[in-house]
Amino acid sequence: MAIRNVRIDGDPILRKKSKEVSEITPKVKELISDMYDTMYRENGVGIAAVQVGILKRIVVIDDREENRLTLINPVIKNSKGEQVGMEGCLSIPKKQGKVKRYSELELEYMDEDGNKNEIIASEFLATVIQHELDHLDGILYSDRAEEMFDLDDLEDISEEE
Repeated sequence: MAIRNVRIDGDPILRKKSKEVSEITPKVKELISDMYDTMYRENGVGIAAVQVGILKRIVVIDDREENRLTLINPVIKNSKGEQVGMEGCLSIPKKQGKVKRYSELELEYMDEDGNKNEIIASEFLATVIQHELDHLDGILYSDRAEEMFDLDDLEDISEEE
């Protein structure tokens, strides 16, 4: 278990498409463990392998409610509805953006034991999943944002009120 360096916007690896995982090896399991450690250390709710410099279709999520998920080779099968919310990203520090996402989705994925699973996610969890799956295709939330905000500016505004 180790903390890995989070790649920051501008690093070309973040714009590359991740490759499917063909086999769950001890090295893959170690990566997953490191991803959880890194995500918790950075106070995130999700992280994709590419964010720690590994081009594998792996995402870990912990929405701090009831959902702690390891998603390997995830694929959205169905989606519906629409929601707009504020998002941030460990790879784009000190910024947030207003992003439109599906409000519900059906996802197929493999877990860390190689079992195929499906989940129906809505609201916040659906947003986190879509955000992290975008990373697997080299897309950052700032590419989809209707509006971006600098957190330092938002803090200045709240202090003035």
